[in-house]
Order: sequence, then C-alpha cells, then structure tokens
Amino acid sequence: MDKALIDTDIFSEILKGIDSHVVAQAVAYRAILGRYTISTITVLEVVKGLHKIQREDRIEQFLDGLVTVDVLTLDVQSAELAGRIYADLERTGQPIGRADPIIAAIALRHGLTLVTGNQAHYQRIQNLGYQLYLDNWR
Repeated sequence: MDKALIDTDIFSEILKGIDSHVVAQAVAYRAILGRYTISTITVLEVVKGLHKIQREDRIEQFLDGLVTVDVLTLDVQSAELAGRIYADLERTGQPIGRADPIIAAIALRHGLTLVTGNQAHYQRIQNLGYQLYLDNWR
C-alpha cells in the first residue's frame, strides 16, 4: 500500500466510523503508513461543515487531532496546476467546483493516489489527460 491523499468525503467517513469497509481500509492504511495524508482543503471543508452546524467543540477536537495527520498545503505549483485543471474543466463544459481541482492538483503535485468516493468528478480530470490515480475505499 502506497501513501495516498485522502479526499474529504473519505476522511469524514473515517472520522465518523460509520462505513465498516472504509474503516477497515483506513485501519490497514494507517497500520502500514502510520499517518493519514489530507490537504488543507479538507481541513477547510471539515471546519466549514462543523461550524455550519455550530459544533465548535468538534472543530477543536478535529484540529487537535491533526498533529497525527500529514496536511499538504496548496503551494504555487499546485495552485498553477489547479488553475489549469479548473480552466480545462470549464472550457469543456464540465465544471466540478473549486475544491476538487485543488485537491486533485495537490495529489498530482505530490505523486499521490487520491482516495475518494467521488469518482465521477475526478474521472473528468482524468479524461482531460491528467495522470490522476484514484482509489475508492467504499
């Protein structure tokens, strides 16, 4: 099992522990690699979701737990690549929002497989010729 970037949907499922298949995959991954890897966009999305339902206690707990997680940032090279992906998607009439192209660009920049349950959005990026590798723990 290789290091992978975990998308927000799968990371949220890991935190909630609801889907037994996702949890089993996550346990196996962490046993081998020691830490999960997420992006700062996932941090943004999780905090947004918890703040929206006014769960400040959960936000604090989530942020405290990040000391055991590798968090990849949006650097200049990733931002450039995300801009290109976003533009290519819009130009071809298949926009997917801003967050997913950024997460994809971070995965591409670091040469990581993207673990996501949102295959449809990310396959659009693959179909444009980007060498994005996907895995779905569901």
